[in-house]
Amino acid sequence: MSELGTKEVPVPEAVPKTEKDLAPMNEENLDDYDARPDHPSEEDFQTLRRVHGRIPLKAFTIAFIELCERFSYYGTIVVYSNFINFSLPDGSDGGNPNTGAGGPSAEARSGALGMGQRAAQGITTFNQFWQYFMPLFGAYVADEYWGRYKTISAALAIDILGHFILIISAIPPVITKPDSSLATLIIGILVIGFGTGGFKPNISPLIIEQLPEKHFYVKTLESGERVIVDPQVTINRVYNWFYMFINIGALVGQIGMVYAEKYVGFYLSFTLPTIMLCLCPAVMWWGRRQYDRRPPSGSVLKKAVRTFSLAQKGRWSFNPYRTWKNMHDGTFWEHVKPSYLRNTNTTVPSWMTFDDGFVDELRRGFAACAVFLYYPIYWLTYSQLNSNLTAQAGTMRLNGLPNDIMTNLDPFALIILIPICDFIIYPGLRKMNIHFTPIKRITAGFLTGAAAMVYAAVLQHYIYQGACGNHPVDRIDSGECDFVDINVWIQTPAYVLIALSEIFASITSLEYAYTKAPKSMRSMVQAVALFMTAISSALGEAFVHLSEDPLLIWNYGVFGVMAFAAGAIFWFQFRDLDREEDRLNDLPEGKIQMGSSDEEKVHPTA
Repeated sequence: MSELGTKEVPVPEAVPKTEKDLAPMNEENLDDYDARPDHPSEEDFQTLRRVHGRIPLKAFTIAFIELCERFSYYGTIVVYSNFINFSLPDGSDGGNPNTGAGGPSAEARSGALGMGQRAAQGITTFNQFWQYFMPLFGAYVADEYWGRYKTISAALAIDILGHFILIISAIPPVITKPDSSLATLIIGILVIGFGTGGFKPNISPLIIEQLPEKHFYVKTLESGERVIVDPQVTINRVYNWFYMFINIGALVGQIGMVYAEKYVGFYLSFTLPTIMLCLCPAVMWWGRRQYDRRPPSGSVLKKAVRTFSLAQKGRWSFNPYRTWKNMHDGTFWEHVKPSYLRNTNTTVPSWMTFDDGFVDELRRGFAACAVFLYYPIYWLTYSQLNSNLTAQAGTMRLNGLPNDIMTNLDPFALIILIPICDFIIYPGLRKMNIHFTPIKRITAGFLTGAAAMVYAAVLQHYIYQGACGNHPVDRIDSGECDFVDINVWIQTPAYVLIALSEIFASITSLEYAYTKAPKSMRSMVQAVALFMTAISSALGEAFVHLSEDPLLIWNYGVFGVMAFAAGAIFWFQFRDLDREEDRLNDLPEGKIQMGSSDEEKVHPTA
């Protein structure tokens, strides 16, 4: 964006050193960073290969916590639809279909409340919105009051309580009373939302804070090759594996709990995720002396909002074009720096107890939030996994598979593709000196998501050409025709393309939220990124009328065109940020003076 400017940061020439000669950049030697001879020169940035730094074991324990939490989340929500939609089967007191000694047949369905598809869709949509809205609250608590470690620990306790409430909703004395079971289920969903809200925006910044190297430096490998140790490459690698842990938890949780629901009952499909979740506090307890824990930064959010408001002063006009020009004239942030106010004899507000470096961090953080504003369009394509693509599978030849099992192709593909990207594709591009920067990756994510929708639209066209015509769902359910003679595995490319788009867009959003946020607002910026999923859920309601025959080709086509257009506009708007990537990642850390008892002490914003 134009207000970020293009000013280059002068750096000293790099002197070849071995890895043993110089310690990596960290918080202890940060003050001497600019004077260190191992800082890359401009020529180094253009010519040297980039490599990742050291990743400590404790970072993987945080990824394991995320695995357990996502197992509990996805393993639970995967059975919500059946629980709400279908009635309790005759003779069952757990929700599992009871068909005699032979057990449930392949066509038998579990159920509990019998409220119908509309109620199931409404409650599950609310649950998704709630789970991705609450991180705004959890991020605020972490950044302002408790810090990430304490907030995560408290959130896990609340989350576990919510899961125990879900178990109660499914035990025989309760599940046989639909009103009581529904009320208990809703309470459980609300409580889990508070837990998820405190957990999700804080766990991903916490894992990166365990990395010892914070800035670029040059080292010489044993082969004699000089390389740049790039923290961004390290962060990208960590988030790739972090995301793979998420999908391992989701894959095992979803598959396992579907069968637990069908063959035992809903109480088991709620109990097993709770047991997995209970492993998390034990790991957090182990890490209480192992993890690097940043303290909360007080009223930094208020200062950020006030600074942003002050920057807009005098820039608004009744002429929209004039307003846009005023906002993008390159002085938006420069004119609210304390040094500028002093040099122009302008009164510095009493709340402006920070330096110019903090304003630079704010500029970078607000730019990141602008990047995330495009994500609701991307999530519309991703959301087809558990809705329309699942229904599409139900119209084709399944060969004994349940149609909702196909959605697991996405996490399965991710588990395969993430190591391929991490070990082969990304290092290969770096060896060719091709910088596949975050803005490029996000753009690629939009385009691959669009390609998945185009493929689904073409496949839907061929389904409509089958014996069931353009109303296959109704005609198959009524027995007028058999399943369309297309093997369901032909859906695989759509799921693989969506998985690839996640690697480019979703993983990069975690990375971008961390690296571009002010040190004191990382949880909040991460919550803004997560909140885009909630906005996407609300936006998706406007397209519900396309989610039925004979309009499904239009459904996939519209989402494909929207994703492609959003990706193109996204690149056009943010390509300047792409050129400034290294400078933005290497900004010096700003300082801010804390209030009350810390009036005389100046702290880094971390």
